[in-house]
Amino acid sequence: MSMGYSECSVVREGFPRPVPGTPSNVLEQFKSLKGKVVVVTGAAEGIGYAVSEAMAEVNANVALWYNSNDAAVAKADELAKAHNIKTAAYKVDVSDPQQVQDSISKVLSDFRRIDVFVANAGMAISKPILDQTLEEYRKQMSVNVDGVVACAKYAGEVFKRQGSGNLIITSSISAHIVNVPTDQPVYNGTKAFVTHFGKSLAREWREFARVNIVSPGFFDTKMGASPSAINEAYRMAVLGRQGHIKEIKGLYLYLASDASTYTTGADILIDGGYTLP
Repeated sequence: MSMGYSECSVVREGFPRPVPGTPSNVLEQFKSLKGKVVVVTGAAEGIGYAVSEAMAEVNANVALWYNSNDAAVAKADELAKAHNIKTAAYKVDVSDPQQVQDSISKVLSDFRRIDVFVANAGMAISKPILDQTLEEYRKQMSVNVDGVVACAKYAGEVFKRQGSGNLIITSSISAHIVNVPTDQPVYNGTKAFVTHFGKSLAREWREFARVNIVSPGFFDTKMGASPSAINEAYRMAVLGRQGHIKEIKGLYLYLASDASTYTTGADILIDGGYTLP
């Protein structure tokens, strides 16, 4: 029930809260990640590696989590040498909560803190529900939903102890639309879950951390449009193409940096206009 003017005029202790003492110069705001510690899951390739690269390019220290693609190990070393930062690669199955908890402990041992956690790892088994086994359903849930929940829980505990933190969740335009021509209701549902979960965490963690969601459209990666859907992806996107991963780096940098200190609970679409029609 909405309050009337008399109720709304009551002064509430502790409000308004102070504006953070961040730089007013916008370039300095983006440089605020220097020396910070950023964890990125699903970091071996695609969007996850692009995010890791973006953080390294502004001199953040980066922990790259990967599941099976051990190319992340060499890539971590390359980033460290190229940008004179500290990096490390960790083999983590995010669907296993114990591995998530243990790996966060390892990151803390190696880096002493976590400033930003990017829950990016995901997977898709793009089938209609009548063609999909329950085992395939559970596999997607274990990574896309359970993995994000476990990462949020254990990273959130760190943020609360520190008194600060920043969680960024990679969702998808599939949380907003029903994809065509590919029927993939389970994948779409997992992304709808993590989008609303992230918004709910922004409220829950309001005293100590910010939480935001990135919802990419089709990018030219292994998780991009399948051969059967590629022409429709071109047609539906206002820009007439898939995105290049270099075009998403700035968005994650914005959300991770002091340029976004008044942004929390946001779900930002980056899809070349795909969801406009």
